[in-house]
Amino acid sequence: MASLKGRFFSLLLLSITCIVLLILLQGNVLGSNSRTGFLEYNRFREDSDEGESTPSPENPQNYRTTRRNSLMKPKSDKKTTPAETPIPVLSLKSFDKLPQWDFEDIYNQDSPPRLTTCAQSLRNSQDEDFQKAFLPGVRLYLHRDNINMSEWNRLSHFNNPFGFMEMKYDDVIPAVKLIPEPKEPLLLPKPGGDGCVHCAVVGTGGILNGSKMGAEIDAHDYVFRMNGAAIEGYEEDVGKRTSVYVHTAHSITASLLFFKEYGYKSAPHDEGIKYVLIPEGLRDFKWLWALLKGQMVSFGRFKNKDPRSYYSGQFNESRFYVLHQDFLRYVRNRFLKSRGLNESSWAIVRPTNGAFTIFLALHVCDTVSAYGFMTEDYIKYSNYYVEKSRKTDVIFYTNHDLILEKDLWKSLHDRKIMKLFQRTESLKETEAEEPLTLRKP
Repeated sequence: MASLKGRFFSLLLLSITCIVLLILLQGNVLGSNSRTGFLEYNRFREDSDEGESTPSPENPQNYRTTRRNSLMKPKSDKKTTPAETPIPVLSLKSFDKLPQWDFEDIYNQDSPPRLTTCAQSLRNSQDEDFQKAFLPGVRLYLHRDNINMSEWNRLSHFNNPFGFMEMKYDDVIPAVKLIPEPKEPLLLPKPGGDGCVHCAVVGTGGILNGSKMGAEIDAHDYVFRMNGAAIEGYEEDVGKRTSVYVHTAHSITASLLFFKEYGYKSAPHDEGIKYVLIPEGLRDFKWLWALLKGQMVSFGRFKNKDPRSYYSGQFNESRFYVLHQDFLRYVRNRFLKSRGLNESSWAIVRPTNGAFTIFLALHVCDTVSAYGFMTEDYIKYSNYYVEKSRKTDVIFYTNHDLILEKDLWKSLHDRKIMKLFQRTESLKETEAEEPLTLRKP
């Protein structure tokens, strides 16, 4: 009996010892994990406090905002390790309207913009609403030195042309990695001038028919044009100079077909002209890759086309710029946020190429005058200035909010931020705002 009791107590003691050891062991593991978690938290805080120029959307704490401007500003040269792989491809079909991310209104900031001594500069505007929205240092251009995996993942949350949603990393990055960083600003003050950069932005609107604005347009330091910028035969009304031509792969090719009957033979190709591409979709990156390589397009809609042939011998990578998705999204979010973004067709809604061109000018020029854009009395004029012999109506497609743009140009004109060419006094509001018929492009 005593022997049985001894064995029982021995087993009991052994069990208690094992339980105690197990508890101690678990405590050590937990303690180790707690310390590791604390160290990781402190490392994260240190990385966040240093600030990154391209933080990841998975860590929204990294995003720094100011009350006036939401910009990503690096506070030092210390960098954290970027993400190593692309995030899963996001589908447009997953959203029934424009998704609103915590970092939607946060934009990369480049080095301080060109200093100006121009007293007339729009940057000196005292308009409070404009100053709150306007970001003079917003990143304008995409190039191989301002893209990495973290940046790719951030931009992959936005639909094109505002980001890379539905695009695959390996389909886009080879082209982006060919884009050189611009060596100089797009425009500089003219030698011997008044220190200001004076720009004209010429649209394609029928309001220019018979306007005789050509000489006034050409008198500016620089002239911006876009899309089907027909000049030959229209010089008296639209001028003949082009300093900057803004386009997409679609617009530079389709314009040749659409305006062929009006004598349009090629995109502007003045000596020393600068070309600016809006990266509208995957086809633009395929176009860009072939353009920079000097090869034929090997895939997609422009297969077997030679991009360089569309620039009439004036293509030079030192004078070729690609607009950054942050800049395009900033223009939409801060100035042209259409109600159509809350509808099922949200993914195709974006500002026109003309609108992006005006805002590019507003960021690189001191004074901007816009010609050939929609005004209150647009119903008086043909859709395009090339249509001299017939009157056509403006067609309102779903993808562009032309009325929103019209109202903005008038507002910027009235607030003396830019000058809008208008031929007559505005029509009464009831006459100008006719019911719109929306059509899909």
